[in-house]
Amino acid sequence: MSTSETTIKANKTELAARGALTKQRRGLPALLPFIGPAFIAAVAYVDPGNYATNIQSGSEFGYKLLWVVVAANLMAMLIQSMSAKLGIASGKNLPELCREHFPKWLSFTLWVFSEIAAMGTDLAEFLGATLGLNLLFHIPMLVGTVITGIATYIILALDRFGFRPLEKLIASLVILIGICYLAETLLSHPVFGQVVYHSFVPWLGSKSAVLLAVGVIGATVMPHVVYLHSGLTQNRITARNEAEKILINRFSIKEVIIAMSIAGLVNLSMMYMAASVFHATGHTGIADITTAYQTLTPLLGPAAAAVFLVSLLASGFSSSAVGTMAGQVIMQGFVGFTIPVWVRRIVTMIPTVIIVALNVNPTATLILSQVVLSLVLPMPVITLIYFTKRRDVMGALVNRRTTTWLASACAAVILFLNLFLIYQMVGSL
Repeated sequence: MSTSETTIKANKTELAARGALTKQRRGLPALLPFIGPAFIAAVAYVDPGNYATNIQSGSEFGYKLLWVVVAANLMAMLIQSMSAKLGIASGKNLPELCREHFPKWLSFTLWVFSEIAAMGTDLAEFLGATLGLNLLFHIPMLVGTVITGIATYIILALDRFGFRPLEKLIASLVILIGICYLAETLLSHPVFGQVVYHSFVPWLGSKSAVLLAVGVIGATVMPHVVYLHSGLTQNRITARNEAEKILINRFSIKEVIIAMSIAGLVNLSMMYMAASVFHATGHTGIADITTAYQTLTPLLGPAAAAVFLVSLLASGFSSSAVGTMAGQVIMQGFVGFTIPVWVRRIVTMIPTVIIVALNVNPTATLILSQVVLSLVLPMPVITLIYFTKRRDVMGALVNRRTTTWLASACAAVILFLNLFLIYQMVGSL
């Protein structure tokens, strides 16, 4: 597609959004032009790392850690809406603002840790998709890593046709994952009374429960999409004044609620499926995706196991593409330069290839990667709070005091859990 055709498609979205801002479009037609960024961010909340932590949590502790998923998803809604708002208000993404306002050493340090988070994310996503290919089509793991790399590069190549085709594809994959887990819910027959009760009643009864709870938060609230979301909204729809920025932000909040609600329901269904199928039948040692697939087949039949793998593949391909997008935003924003997408795609494949070649347990690696992500998570959250409470950056969209307090409470919870995790890990040495 030519540059002019891409521009026309972008202008159509801008024109449709302009109709919504001037009240010429109402209801769902008014919201549609703003749908996209939150669904891209939502992919990271249903990536293969979530499969690993949710399945292990559900099989080991039944329904008892569902409240962690609910709490993490509420945090995600708040944090992602703030990130989207930052891009709308400032016209810049979070890493760019860090480079502009922080000393060079601090910006560089944040970049290094953010790249570690991006690599940990990519590791989880690559492993998940590769494992799905291996289990569903019996493709060797090393070959699967190459196929995953090519598939995600093709997804990213859609960006040359404008942002809408990429947004539509990724939103479709999120919906596909949701449909798969709706089917799993119908097949697994969870005890909904237990689901509702444990979704709201906290419980942390052992050291392993704490480790998994931190892993669930690390798998749910993702550092790289805290950075990415602001980049997706910064120049997407041009606001002519502060009043239009407020309206765009209102549409953005609605999209975040829809996208994150879907992601949250998928995460809940992952865990309660594991609780109802594995924990309830005495299979409390399901600690990896391969065993989960092999156990699902005799318990619920091959169809349920196949649906499980289809959702895993959709998750792995889409989230790997999003991880690469985030990596580009992080590098460009913090240090002011970018590398070709294909170079980043190859470089980020290397850790996965090494792990596969060494025959390391994929699911154990997935869970560990989520704990690492949780340890890195406070950094983007704290910087996000810092900028969104500054009126000189945000203008009319500056945080209300309640928003800042709630976000600060989320950061405090994440920090506390991480410190407690480190204390337990050091104590066990």
